[in-house]
Amino acid sequence: MSDPRPVGAVDGPVVARTRAELRTARARLTGGDVAVVMTMGALHEGHATLIETARRKAAHVVVTIFLNPLQFGPREDLSRYPRTFDSDMEICRKAGVDVVFAPTPDVIYQDGDPGVRISAGPLGNVLEGQARPGHFDGMLTVVAKLFHLTGADSAYFGQKDAQQLLLIRRMVRDLDFPVDVVSVPTVRESDGLAMSSRNTYLTDSDREVALCLSRALEAGAAAAAEGPSAIRRAARSVLVREPLALVDYLVLVHPYTLEDVPEWYRGEALLAVAGRVGTTRLIDNLPVLVGPGGRALEVFSDVDTATPAVPATPSVTGRPDGD
Repeated sequence: MSDPRPVGAVDGPVVARTRAELRTARARLTGGDVAVVMTMGALHEGHATLIETARRKAAHVVVTIFLNPLQFGPREDLSRYPRTFDSDMEICRKAGVDVVFAPTPDVIYQDGDPGVRISAGPLGNVLEGQARPGHFDGMLTVVAKLFHLTGADSAYFGQKDAQQLLLIRRMVRDLDFPVDVVSVPTVRESDGLAMSSRNTYLTDSDREVALCLSRALEAGAAAAAEGPSAIRRAARSVLVREPLALVDYLVLVHPYTLEDVPEWYRGEALLAVAGRVGTTRLIDNLPVLVGPGGRALEVFSDVDTATPAVPATPSVTGRPDGD
């Protein structure tokens, strides 16, 4: 049965668990555009920032809380992922969310494992896709479904998941979704660690080790004016001093092709790192401006992802040294 409260009621958002309940709640979001913020739950200040940004720009905000099984590989423990619905709802209430869509897998995948999925293509097979085969296919499949189900006019995603953001933008363009994808700068803890639901897995000692990831990015950005080699060298020098961080990759790539940028390259680039600390795999990145005036950026310019200024044609790589 649908929640009888008016949308935007002061006592909290409407919670929809089924497609029918979502349709009813969505139909009552009139008089302006609707933004969606998609999450897998375990909300933190980073999610709150996404929601608050959407709230400032859109008339209505829908938050989805769905732990998508298609995004988890056979060696990834879905049951271990934190589930904190009550505290998630409190964050949504404080941020003024209108509707929370919190379905179970059988609501999203009505016939079980879907026979048709969206392919992320070559951009989904490198970096995170190389470490997590099939992850981005599963992510894009559920994002596409949630775009349809929520009927959102805009969607807000964090810069922290840079490859995910790129792929969603490409899907929206390539498949003509009528949705405006908005990127929001990475939210960090006071010590620089990028906020993530996975941070809850870190012990105190793990957390100290994990700081090498953000510090490596900061060091690389500080050398941005000197060119790509200097950026990679500065970032790598921080990582090699922390033997307890097992680095999967450190790369400096073009933000719309994920190809390594050559030494002559000047312009915006993605400095990204991934590694395992203890039992937890973490990712982080910084958009950087390479060359004169080089510095860290909050997000990339709003450039057409289908016609980027592509560097020569070096191969995409996930090598730890990025060179």
